[in-house]
Amino acid sequence: MKFSKYVFIAAGIYGLIVTVPMYFSEAQFGAEHPPVITHPEYFYGFIGVVIAWQILFFLIARDPERYRLMMIPAVLEKMGYAATVFILFSIDRITAFPLTFAGIDLALGALFIAAFILARPKAGFY
Repeated sequence: MKFSKYVFIAAGIYGLIVTVPMYFSEAQFGAEHPPVITHPEYFYGFIGVVIAWQILFFLIARDPERYRLMMIPAVLEKMGYAATVFILFSIDRITAFPLTFAGIDLALGALFIAAFILARPKAGFY
């Protein structure tokens, strides 16, 4: 159970460190990664959803056995982003910049799968 707790705590901390500063960087992001953001509601909406997921990761870390089934959508969240970035890069729709973050999400998704397997309830738990 400790493995699962540590994985989800680390994922939550990492996610907040990477995401919260984005609230203050819309103009800079648009300048460094053109074109400029023309629909800020998508930009800020994305940040809000990502932060909500980090809170879920902390919740899972509190009791991995109880919240084990929530690990399934957590894996999909990580793998969905990674797959999207790799596909967009492969068809030359984005620069290489987001590949690092996609790689980290891919690794976290794999760790989430391991946490899911290791957090199996004891016999008779459900």
